Amino acid sequence: MTSLLPAAAAQAPEAAPYDVQAVRSDFPVLSRQVGGRPLVYLDNASSSHKPRQVLDAERAFVEQHYSNVHRGVHTLSQEATDAYEAARTRVASFLGARDEREVVFTKNATEAYNLVAYSFGNAATGSRCALGPGDEVCVTEMEHHSNLVPWQMLCQRTGATLRWLPLTDEGRLDLSELDTLVNERTKVLAFVHVSNILGTANPVETLVARAREVGAYTLLDGAQSAPHQPVDVTALGVDFFVATGHKMLAPSGIGVLWGRKELLDAMPPFMGGGSMIEAVAMSGSTYAPAPERFEAGTPVISQAVALAAACDYLDDLGLDRVLAHEQALTARLIDGIRGLSGVRVIGPDTMQLRGAAVSFAIDGVHPHDVGQSLDELGIAVRVGHHCAAPVCRRYGVAATTRASSYLYNTEAEIDALLAGIVQVQQFWSR
Repeated sequence: MTSLLPAAAAQAPEAAPYDVQAVRSDFPVLSRQVGGRPLVYLDNASSSHKPRQVLDAERAFVEQHYSNVHRGVHTLSQEATDAYEAARTRVASFLGARDEREVVFTKNATEAYNLVAYSFGNAATGSRCALGPGDEVCVTEMEHHSNLVPWQMLCQRTGATLRWLPLTDEGRLDLSELDTLVNERTKVLAFVHVSNILGTANPVETLVARAREVGAYTLLDGAQSAPHQPVDVTALGVDFFVATGHKMLAPSGIGVLWGRKELLDAMPPFMGGGSMIEAVAMSGSTYAPAPERFEAGTPVISQAVALAAACDYLDDLGLDRVLAHEQALTARLIDGIRGLSGVRVIGPDTMQLRGAAVSFAIDGVHPHDVGQSLDELGIAVRVGHHCAAPVCRRYGVAATTRASSYLYNTEAEIDALLAGIVQVQQFWSR
């Protein structure tokens, strides 16, 4: 099996398969029909479905233990606080963090990127996190908007300059000018682990090594990697890592920012309010250490509990086996598309260093028409620019159709999509 990444995980022995039909029985929605046909859900890069184990864990917490956290002495508040902090410990373990206090719960990944960017922009002059004119932030041309716009806004606020690593025609990062674009002026290098539109898996080790050479902080966007492969933030060597719950079997409304503890404690707060303070007087306030200083107000309590249950589910199944399953499905899809005339993959068309998201274009058919036609066949895919408009612009398309598999998809569903593409071509060529 060709592995997703060239890191240590990629060198592991081939994982044993699991019973995908047994896994599917955990997901109630997969038994429904759309348009009189069995649902084929291939929009997992946008959001995944939830197994009974996660739904049951959140329901049990809300029904029996729910209360606000960190502010009550009664039994329910204590139980809720214990469950919330246990979720933090579970997520830290899932990501390979050394300290659960390096995990900040946010409402989504977008808030996590903004938290870091806004905090850096608020840092006092002379702070290790402060940016100003002459400083630079570097991203990549394949970032989705959530890991691009916050850095644009940071540069606008501080006078820093935004740089970006360009793309090759094959959908890879062009690293020929890495040493020029990431230089002694670079304060932050923020990049995606696995692209949500191209499927490209980026060379984390190379990028982190260059950032370290010049003293830049690194933020790795793991929204499309944490649900699909083993992740160890310590081994990756990054300074920040972002994930989101709704793409990894948990509910919407929960995101994760992992950061090195000494960095989080050095950063100013993102928002002010209750729970993030140390002391408050009318003349001013001091702030709690991380993670509390970044979790102002009532946090995402039941969602955090459900996210911990999702981590249990993924670990019980085995992310190495999930990765192997998805690699097989993705290879089947790419091979199938390669055999269709008038259809091309936007992004790497081999299995080397890529994830499960496969974007493609059908000659003469707008992606929105593709999506609607496939929906009539019960097949759910994503169409549009996938919140990565610069990527579409780079490859000369206004939008693409994207199919993204996950741990519950089957070979038969990939074949159904391929047959559906042929039907779309036949219908729109009449």
